[in-house]
Amino acid sequence: MAKSKSIASIDVDSRIHEIRGEKVMIDADLAEVYGVTTAALNQAVKRNESRFPDDFRFRLTRKEFENLISQSVTSSSRHGGRRKLPLAFTEHGAIMAATVLNSAQAVEMSVFVVRAFIRLREFARGHTEIMKRLSALERKVAGHDEDLTQMFEALRALLAPREKPRRGIGFKSKEES
Repeated sequence: MAKSKSIASIDVDSRIHEIRGEKVMIDADLAEVYGVTTAALNQAVKRNESRFPDDFRFRLTRKEFENLISQSVTSSSRHGGRRKLPLAFTEHGAIMAATVLNSAQAVEMSVFVVRAFIRLREFARGHTEIMKRLSALERKVAGHDEDLTQMFEALRALLAPREKPRRGIGFKSKEES
């Protein structure tokens, strides 16, 4: 069994990665969070295969695994020396994994895992909302540049001094000529 860590010392948020457009946790990270070995986690998943459909977990490709290692310095040391490519667990798969493990820490940590995924989803939702507002503002302002330029040109034309005085309207008397 893996060494039990203080629950407060485990940073779940940093162990969530985006792979194939999904937020996932790698089996070794999930096992560490739940206080079991990676082998014990994967064995429990294998024994309960029907609880883990493809949208709950999937095996990484060699390229995905190499990208994961290159993105995170700590990943290479935590995930090295494997015989098989790691499993990636979605939020639902991570929760299901807690239910099939016989670890008190797994049950306790599943709450932290759920909250980490929720925080990530809320952050992404907020980020998306900000991007939508920026795009709307950009569209609104983009057309105004040309309009403002034309307005300033018209104002300058109205305010510019005339080159020759205009001839007055009406008749000129002989004395004025």
